[in-house]
Amino acid sequence: MVTTRPVLFLALMLAAPIAGCGGPFLLLPGGALEGSTVATPDSWSFTGAVKTVQLETLPADPYSVNIWVIAMGENLYVHAGANRSTWVENMEADPEVRLRVNDSIYELVASRVERQEEFDHFSDAYEQKYGRRPRNGNVAEAYLFRLGAR
Repeated sequence: MVTTRPVLFLALMLAAPIAGCGGPFLLLPGGALEGSTVATPDSWSFTGAVKTVQLETLPADPYSVNIWVIAMGENLYVHAGANRSTWVENMEADPEVRLRVNDSIYELVASRVERQEEFDHFSDAYEQKYGRRPRNGNVAEAYLFRLGAR
């Protein structure tokens, strides 16, 4: 009988070299994203069919993660909940980000959402797309960022 620990260890060992190749791998962060840089679209509605995208922060020392994204009007939104993660800290230090959707890279700027009304609209769209509302519904306690054209 095979236990799961050796299998998990083997999977992680095989995944480690892949994770070091540019973008994020599963839950592991990565570096600079690869792909063709394209113009920011007038509408992000096509991202409704995309569950996960890759977000690159801190251009001077690229750090990228896999993340869910919500399109509302001409903006995209990324949400960290109440978690002040590395990518949140990076966007607060430098709001210029790059986003990869499929094979296309978009150069954007992030700004933290501070209005509860905007957060509530985001929460409605989040629930519609992912089947649940964000855990923390208070804009003052959550890290929600609007991504727009540079």
